[in-house]
Parts: sequence; structure tokens; C-alpha cells
Amino acid sequence: MKRLLSLVLGASAIFAGCSHKATAPESASAQGAAHAPWSANAVIYEVNTRQYTDSGTFSEFARHIPRLAELGVDILWFMPIHPISELNRKGELGSYYAVADYKGVNPEFGNLDDFRAVVDSAHAAGMKVIIDWVPNHTGCDNPWVTEHPEYYRLDDDDGQMYGPFDWTDVYQLDYSKPELRLAMIDAMQYWIREAGIDGFRCDVAGMVPVDFWNAARDSIQSAAGERPVFMLAEATEPELTEHAFDMAYNWPMKDLFSEIAATSGQYTFAKEGEQPRTFPVKTAAAIDSLINLQSTQYPADAFLMNMTSNHDLNSWEGTEFERLGIYAPAFAALTYVLPGMPLIYTGQETAMDRALEFFVKDTPPQWEPRHPVFDFYKKLNALRHSRPELASGVAGGSVETWSDGGMFAIRRQKGDSATCAVVNLGTDTAAVELPDFMPAGTVDVFTGEPASIMTSFAPGQFQVLTSNK
Repeated sequence: MKRLLSLVLGASAIFAGCSHKATAPESASAQGAAHAPWSANAVIYEVNTRQYTDSGTFSEFARHIPRLAELGVDILWFMPIHPISELNRKGELGSYYAVADYKGVNPEFGNLDDFRAVVDSAHAAGMKVIIDWVPNHTGCDNPWVTEHPEYYRLDDDDGQMYGPFDWTDVYQLDYSKPELRLAMIDAMQYWIREAGIDGFRCDVAGMVPVDFWNAARDSIQSAAGERPVFMLAEATEPELTEHAFDMAYNWPMKDLFSEIAATSGQYTFAKEGEQPRTFPVKTAAAIDSLINLQSTQYPADAFLMNMTSNHDLNSWEGTEFERLGIYAPAFAALTYVLPGMPLIYTGQETAMDRALEFFVKDTPPQWEPRHPVFDFYKKLNALRHSRPELASGVAGGSVETWSDGGMFAIRRQKGDSATCAVVNLGTDTAAVELPDFMPAGTVDVFTGEPASIMTSFAPGQFQVLTSNK
């Protein structure tokens, strides 16, 4: 399947664009969390253990570590590895996010020694490991439900435990209780000490008080000693990145990608029995606006995670091809040049064009023979590692953008090192004149050959260029 590499031709147009420079944040209240030195140019990869292999075990996943090292992955983020509650379970195997035991390992995946072996193998290959943590709620038969009912919120009307939203397989925790806070931190420290992990991705982190996270960060780092931890928040609240978290989700950029695709008629996914979603009309210029807005919202050294897929998007909102259409590869390339850190989800390096099941065992992606998109991501990962201007936070370079109609260009520069991406997110072929956007001596990232910015881009077509003047 070559969908990721295909281009679609259209009619011609000429654009005279506008250029903007992102400024340093003025309203941010702090520099941000202190980051591990290895994180600035890192690429994060989300592991869906259940659906990764035929057996869905840690041991079988471990065979993929050399392949992921070759791909250029730096941080392995494992979806929750804990036992799943059986009471009110959804589907045959349940949701990973209904945790039955914070200090246990899901027997579906193996045991603690199996997970330790994966962590050790990843470390030996030069990668870090973080695990998904679910602090806002537990499964309905977690021992805390009977042993510490005071840890949970109770409904004002009937006095019963309840879950947030329509999540019927979990109960909401109550962070007004100091004992709960201590128990949660103790459980997180356990994995730092016992498995040697390097940090956590924290589910719905914005639903848990910031002061808890600030204390948790310090306690987790204390347990890790000299080994720096990395914290990822599934949240967008800037205050979370002032101390507790290294990185937040860039949900707004994800949404904007979908809105641009929908505006251009590329968003084709609709849940069974439902009408296609509606989106506000957005063009490429909105990317420039969002970059500038975020530069004033977040601490100067906060990281944002950019993505075209993850487990939520893939399972519930559609594959990257259903949501982004012919723009999927262009947006993927942009996640590497935009400020922040790029994410690869399980199977994206195979151009997987189906949703992975969430509550039952599914057929894993086809890892071999390797799809050409593997090399696409490998080259982007190498770009990320080699270009100082693409580092996250204050370590990265300046940001300059240009947009008009469906065309968007971004340049990152630090000293004499520069990288730019130029993409056509419109419906027509565009004739483009950007003679001064990059210094002389540019090289095409994907061909490795000398190149200059093209003068014409078909819909979905893009370039990524580097220069060292």
C-alpha cells in the first residue's frame, strides 16, 4: 500500500505569502520543568502491547526492540501494563485504563520479570521507557475500593462511587484526601525502583490537581536519584508544565490538522450509524496562528507532543488516512519541524490503515516485509537527532512561518543550521516563490541530494530541506 507516498494533482495558482516570526513567551510564569538532557531531540513511540504481536506479551515485543532502535526511537511509552478490573469490564479483555492493581502486571502481557527484561533491553539499545499511569480513577474492583473507600468520590444524590463522563468501568478518586496522595506517589515510586523505568505518561492529568503533580514530580525524582525522569501529561493546561511535566499533549494542533483536512474534503471517517463529523473552516494560516498563541501560553522550556495518531485517535476518531487523507504524510513531516516532540504510534511505521481494537485482541500490524514508510520515519528521526534547531523547548532554534491559501512553510534555525518544511494543504496545485526562505546549499531530507524549494506543489505534496551555511 503506497497511500502514504502518493500525491494528487490539481489546478494551478500563484501565492504571494506573508511571513511571521514566533516570539519568546512573555506571559509564561516560569521557565518550565527541568528536562533530562536526552529528551531535547528525542522521538517518542507509543507501544500498544496487547496488539503489537500475536501473543501480545512483553517477551515477544522485546524482539522488536532492535527494529525500533534502527527506526530511531528514543522513548518507548507503554500503554498501561497493570491488571485490568473484571467488574463492569468493557469487552472481552477490558480497558487498559481500568486499573485493578497499581503495583501489579497484567498477566495477559507477562510478569514483572518479563517487563524488567524489556526495560533492560530498551536501555541497552539506547532507549528510555515510560509507562502509562492512570491516577484519576481505578477499576471497579481495585482493592482500594474495599480497603480504602475514603479514597473515592461519592455521588451527592445516592452516596455511591462513580466514574467520570460515561466511563462505567471505573470509579473516580478524591484528591482532597492526603492518604490517597501518599498512596499514589508510593505506587509510582515503586515502578521507578523495581523496574527502572524513566518516567510516566499520565492519563487525563488535567483532572488531577496541579499541586499533587508538583509534589509527585519531586518524589518520583527523589526515588530515581541521579537518573532524570521524564513526565508526559495527557493534558493541555500550561500550569502542568511549569514544574511537574516535561511535556503536554498538543491536542489543539491535532485538532487543527483534522480541521484543515475537513475543510479540504479529506476527513472521511464516520462512526457506524453516525453522520460524518463537522469541523470549523480552517486553512494552513491557522497553523501559524496556533504556533504564535502557544508561544505565549506555555513556559519557555515546555515541550508539546505533536502527532498524527495515537491509541485514542486510531481507535475512536479514525486512522490517520481517514482523518487526514492525502495530507497524512505532510502532517507527519510537520510534526518533526514544528516546535515540540514527534510521536509515532504502534503501526504507523507500517502505514497501517485500520483501527486497532481496544477491548479485545486484534491482529497485529504487519511488521515484515517492511513498508517504504519505515524509511520515511527513519529519515525523519535521523533529522530530529542531527539538527540542533529542531530540539524541543529553549534548546531549539527560532521559528519563522509563511502561509497563503493552502500553502504553509516553516523554518527552524539555530546559528548556521536550518531546517524547513513546505507543504500544500490546499485543493489546488500551487506555484510558489520562496527564494529567500532558506540559505544556499540546501539538501532534500528524503533524497539526500542538493535541492531548492520547489516552485510548484500538488495538493498533499511537501518538501523538507536542511542547510548549513
